[in-house]
Amino acid sequence: MALINENYLKLKAGYLFPEIGRRVNEFIAANPDKKVIKMGIGDVTQPLAPSVIKAFHQGVDEMAKGDTFKGYGPEQGYAFLREAIAKNSYQDKGVNVSADEIFISDGSKCDTGNIQEIFGNGNKIAICDPVYPVYADTTVMSGKTGTCQTNGYYDGIIYMPCTRENGFIPELPTETPDLIFLCYPNNPTGTVASKEELKKWVDYATDKKAIILYDAAYEAFIQDNSIPRSIYEIEGARKVAIEFRSFSKTAGFTGTRLAFTVIPNELVAYDLLGNEYPVKPLWNRRQSTKFNGVSYPVQKAAAAIFTEEGKKEVAEVIAYYMENARIMKESLAATGYEVFGGENAPYIWVKTKNGMTSWDFFDKVLNEANVVGTPGSGFGPSGEGYFRFSAFADRENVLEAMERIKNLH
Repeated sequence: MALINENYLKLKAGYLFPEIGRRVNEFIAANPDKKVIKMGIGDVTQPLAPSVIKAFHQGVDEMAKGDTFKGYGPEQGYAFLREAIAKNSYQDKGVNVSADEIFISDGSKCDTGNIQEIFGNGNKIAICDPVYPVYADTTVMSGKTGTCQTNGYYDGIIYMPCTRENGFIPELPTETPDLIFLCYPNNPTGTVASKEELKKWVDYATDKKAIILYDAAYEAFIQDNSIPRSIYEIEGARKVAIEFRSFSKTAGFTGTRLAFTVIPNELVAYDLLGNEYPVKPLWNRRQSTKFNGVSYPVQKAAAAIFTEEGKKEVAEVIAYYMENARIMKESLAATGYEVFGGENAPYIWVKTKNGMTSWDFFDKVLNEANVVGTPGSGFGPSGEGYFRFSAFADRENVLEAMERIKNLH
């Protein structure tokens, strides 16, 4: 008798984004004459930069010639890309990260979900509320939780509420976690963490012998130079933190897939007897066993981001999205909404009016304005009464969507 993994039965019905897709598809089918503007799922709309496309073509051409053809590549990623990332994303900014600590992957969603495989099921996981749903769902799938309670919280997860009252920055938990998910710039609230805030968490993790799982997928959108882009800018972080970064939003790789994870050589975890073990070899073993690496043309294309021309082109696209965010934030605020984010992140976090629930607001905006956003409650119970808009849209659609929402009654 084949037995299922019963942890999957604990999951709440419908992962957030497929549920959004279901409702939107139903509306479109019933209203084929309506133009629906999608500003919910954080998928990009601007094409890959010219330098990236040129390198992509070069990579494909190399695959067509015997003397430059590439078969299986290194599971950790090609050295040319790892070295480019280490130099441009870290070392040139005064941050100590070496190429051998970087693991290329096909997405931060995959990495933040898979990372728990190398840690025991006895670990207590702390996550922010609201936050990217993958952290909680994969914790459930891995067997580290009990059932979901009526308040939307799973037994066994340490939830750290992020609310308007605490500036969407969580307090240090009273119950001691072993693994701590932090995401800054934050998805969905668009808030950022200062060096002082992150130092507090690094010191806490050091004291508790915990590990911070730091999702920095949106670091390229930070406009304020006083805000750290990497947790490794904080003294002591190399001993207590794993960092995840993505090219999906930074350079439009949502459809081509490329990200990376940084695990410092000195990061350790423990067995039940308290013996130390370096974490990097465990992740290397996991990747070497279960992952065959990102395709060569994609890695070739990604390396072009770090050329002078590539940097300029990517910066222009980021500026385009951040101008969208500015337009959205100012328009929604002028319409009477309380708005957060949008200054150092591509997400706008909006308080619904008149006590309306997140999903009721979703349906209202979809049915009356034909605009799609993301209900805040889908990111966690503390997101109830909020709504997320994504700045990853064409400018024309941003302006039209804001005008439609302005006319909502």
